[in-house]
Amino acid sequence: MRKLFGTDGIRGQANRHPVNAELALRLGKALGKRLHAHGYGSARAVIGKDTRLSGYMLETAITSGLVSAGCDVFLVGPVPTPAVAHLTRSLAADVGIMLTASHNPFDDNGIKLFSPDGYKIEDEEEAELTRLIFDSDLSTDDIRSDQLGKAYRLDDARGRYIEFAKSTINNEKLSGFKVVMDCANGAAYDMGPWIFRELGATVIKTGVAPDGLNINAECGALHPEVVARLVREHGADIGIALDGDADRVILADADGAIVDGDRVLAVCALAFKRRGLLANDTLVVTSMSNLGLHEAMRRNGIRVEVTDVGDRHVIDAMRKGGHSLGGEKSGHLIFHKHATTGDGIIGALQVMRVMKEEGKTLAELADCMTEYPQKLVSLKVKEKKALHEVPVLTEAIRACEEELKSAGRVIVRYSGTEPKIRLLVEASESVLVETWIERLTSAVQEGLG
Repeated sequence: MRKLFGTDGIRGQANRHPVNAELALRLGKALGKRLHAHGYGSARAVIGKDTRLSGYMLETAITSGLVSAGCDVFLVGPVPTPAVAHLTRSLAADVGIMLTASHNPFDDNGIKLFSPDGYKIEDEEEAELTRLIFDSDLSTDDIRSDQLGKAYRLDDARGRYIEFAKSTINNEKLSGFKVVMDCANGAAYDMGPWIFRELGATVIKTGVAPDGLNINAECGALHPEVVARLVREHGADIGIALDGDADRVILADADGAIVDGDRVLAVCALAFKRRGLLANDTLVVTSMSNLGLHEAMRRNGIRVEVTDVGDRHVIDAMRKGGHSLGGEKSGHLIFHKHATTGDGIIGALQVMRVMKEEGKTLAELADCMTEYPQKLVSLKVKEKKALHEVPVLTEAIRACEEELKSAGRVIVRYSGTEPKIRLLVEASESVLVETWIERLTSAVQEGLG
């Protein structure tokens, strides 16, 4: 069977297979057939999108497929990915669909699917949809004209999510805070600033003028230096940088120092433990999290559970273990009491609540851990060969591990959504990090270039 879904849904260059109108139409029909096969009767879908130009094409095509299969569709327009997850549950829909390529440039797009409980669909469901799309007759000739679905524009979707987000901190006032917010010209460009403004914060906003082509372009979570600079210029208390679909966040403190996902998780884990809110006294992270985070948690009696890279793996571990907090260094933060997926806005709200309750600056809170020097690079590759088929790279990895031993680590993995390989080196000294990043980069260029 052909592979369609990656680590985070379907993703690729817009208007080329598989992210084109033809496949989106077939996916809509496959979803409709699948939902009716499960006996849902008059099935309903929620469709949201970010601000990419290609979102119009995909939205129209997948809606047509669903409606032709007898499903009703709620169109909620540009909203964050976590808003679609929330609205799927809130509206008792049978499937949630988010059209986004997250942090990728505008030329890409993708499709994320959520089950009725707001979690990303399971591997088995992805496999069945792939089979239906490629290997089955998706004719809807059996659907009579009076059985067709309807498409509705849900005008209050924005307000629904705003109220939900504020409720995650019990609508506590944030007056007195000055916030710089970079929405990456993406899905949260409109509602993001309103959430913090309605709670009383003064908001300086940037990255809020999407034109279909400028999403993630020199702004947002991929370029936190922008929000860091603006924090210094405006004398703000905190900077909030979201990515294109607002499911991740990178912060900046009042001095303009960047605070990544590891430090945010450390801040929240310690605060939650003090209040008895950290379920099982456990934090769930991926293998990319800094060793300094592990040390800080050990010192404070917090167990760290490690998963493979990807917020999906983090959420799976949280669900299985009954844990309440987890995330990634990249800024995917999952507050499981409130959300079923990473949520950059909720993450920022939780941090500001801790700042208010403890009367500390973000810099003071983030000083709870000491990071090991670490460097992550992404390199384009022509093909994703199994690592054991690239001797020059496996030898470089072995040599690196032998020198670093327990005082560091190396992680080499392919991107699940792009034709790239990622190299991470972490060590007790910066010179070792730079040396081994250079050697590994050379090995990749020789073996996969």
